[in-house]
This record gives sequence, C-alpha cells and structure tokens, in this order.
Amino acid sequence: QVQLVESGGGLVQAGGSLRLSCAASPDMSSIACMAWFRQVAGKEREAVARINRDGSTTYEDDVKGRFTISQDNAKNTLYLEMNSLKPEDTAMYYCAAATTRWMIWTASDFDYWGPGTQVTVSS
Repeated sequence: QVQLVESGGGLVQAGGSLRLSCAASPDMSSIACMAWFRQVAGKEREAVARINRDGSTTYEDDVKGRFTISQDNAKNTLYLEMNSLKPEDTAMYYCAAATTRWMIWTASDFDYWGPGTQVTVSS
C-alpha cells in the first residue's frame, strides 16, 4: 500500500512558477511509474508528465519545455517544476503511482492517487 500527498499548489500570475511535491509513504521502493495529472471541473483527468523507475520521462505536448518532472528516492518525493505558467494550466493537480506497470499514461492504469493540490494561474 502506498500513500501519496501533494503540496505546493497555490495562486500565481501568468508567467510565474510553482513547484509541486508529492510525498510517498512508506517509500518509493515498490513504485514502477509515477505521474502528474491535472483535472478541471467537468473534464477528464489528463496526464501531464510521467517518470519511470529508470528515470525516463514523458510530457504532454502543451507542457513540454515548461514543466519538469523529477523524483528524489532518498526523500521519497516526486516533484513537478512548472515554469512559464499560463491561465490554462489552472487545475487540480494529482500525483499517481503504479507498482506493477510502467510507461503508462491513462489514469485507470495507476494504482494510487493523492488527494490533489489546486493550482490557479491568473492572467
């Protein structure tokens, strides 16, 4: 069983930056793949970035060059560095983990989810 808790969301002006964190407990040793998703009310949850156990990463086209996903195994923490934020990045952001599958992108493929952290970008 893995528990995930996100933090770092908030209100920022367009062009600004935020760093989201996702603390995993008890640790990340059983996790094969982690990702950040976002969801706007009334829309489906969409993946924005993924990192596999080998460190390989994938990004949704709209965030390439602006967002960076990383993980610190010693701290059992996943990060999402978000730069050049746009109003359309406004959403609830969730971290997700999968223990038996990797290179996955669909929300239903992930086993564990955090409660989310709200990101609001003002114009």
